[in-house]
Parts: sequence; structure tokens; C-alpha cells
Amino acid sequence: MRDELAKIDVVILCGGLGTRLRQINEDLPKVLMPFAGRTFLDMLIESLLPFGFKRFVLCVGHLKEKVRAHFRERNYEVVFSEEEELLGTGGAVKNAAPMIAGKCFLVMNGDSICPVDFSLFYDFHMQKGGIASMVLVEAQPGQDYGAVKVDDDSRVISFREKNECRQTMLINGGIYFMNRDIFDNMPDDARFSLEYDLFPKIIPVGCYGFQTSSEVIDIGTPERYVQALRRLSPSNSDEKLL
Repeated sequence: MRDELAKIDVVILCGGLGTRLRQINEDLPKVLMPFAGRTFLDMLIESLLPFGFKRFVLCVGHLKEKVRAHFRERNYEVVFSEEEELLGTGGAVKNAAPMIAGKCFLVMNGDSICPVDFSLFYDFHMQKGGIASMVLVEAQPGQDYGAVKVDDDSRVISFREKNECRQTMLINGGIYFMNRDIFDNMPDDARFSLEYDLFPKIIPVGCYGFQTSSEVIDIGTPERYVQALRRLSPSNSDEKLL
């Protein structure tokens, strides 16, 4: 399985403005926020390496030169898909298309982490034969993620916009296997959202949900960043933030 996953590019969305985190550090893109002597993006990539992934396409925009500088010397391949303007999550993936090799690729948010067995997830995606598969997790009370509904075959049948979550709801974990022909289903617009503009559109084509018992940990707000810092690097909970 490692040999198969080694052929699959990992597209990581790193281009967000991160406006809500600027009160902590306005000079860093949020993917480079510090975690126990490394960055959040380092931690995310390091969690993927044991599965065999070795080529990473970073979709960069805001403060992209700092992300580039951070990855000058690595023992895995990193390439950059640059955005000159905000493209949204979908537009960023579409913009990266020329750099993505192979018939299947992995897409991840760069500001969240969710432990997944990627070997099992890849098997699931191949067995279902859909155009895309997404990681689904159980909602935690108070979260404001969009809910996803699946049928008995794990096929996604509906998406609901963000509202306060109940524990019985499944939410999008922000991790996707996609087949290359998904680009044929993307909007003509340069800027669009995966969550709102693409995923509802591909329901008839075949989108499947891979359910896990993991939890999504994100750093989208100062409060969530501090919570993630404490959970992911407990011995460094007092790390200097500014």
C-alpha cells in the first residue's frame, strides 16, 4: 500500500488570509503557526509520511514567500501552486491542476488535522469507485461545521450549511481523495468553494463518506489555536505565542 500511496500527490490548502489569527501573530501565515518547535504544516506533513506519501503540492497565497522559504530543504518533494488573488478552496485545487500527477490525489486543509488511516481510506475510495471520497467525523457540541448525510452504502446524499452541531450529525473532516476527472465537474469561475460550489454538484456523480472516530482539530481562531496547542503539544502549553 505504501508503494501505491507514494504515487499520489497530496494537495494542501495553505492560501487563506488567517485574519482571525493575526492578533496572535500577524507576520505568519496560519499554516506556519508554531507548535512545539515546529510549524502546524510540518506536523501535518509529518503525519502523512509514514503512509508513504512523498510529494506535496502546497497551494499558497497570503505570505506565500514565507511558506516557500520554510521548505527550502526537505527530504520529501514540495512544489508550490501560487495564487495571485484569493481563489477559495475549490479555486485553489483547480489552480493546482497542472502540478498534480496521476489519476487520483489527496486534498487537505492546511489549518486542521484529523488522524486517519490513509491506507484504509484509499481502499475505501477505490472500492466505492466514486469521483471523490471525504473523511467524515462525528460532530462535537457547539461546532459550526456543515453536516453531511450518507445512505447505507456510505454515498453522500446531502450537505447542510453550517449550523450548531449535534452529536448525531456527521461533519466534513476536510480531507478528500479525488479522481482527476473531478476537474471536469468544477465551475468555470476561477474562485469557488469546494464545500458550497462543488460537492453538492457531484452528488449525482458519486461522492462517498469515509466515517472515522477521530476528531477534527483546527487552528482557525485564536481560541482554537490555543486549544490545539495544548492538545497536540501538552508539554509546551505555555509556549510563547507572540
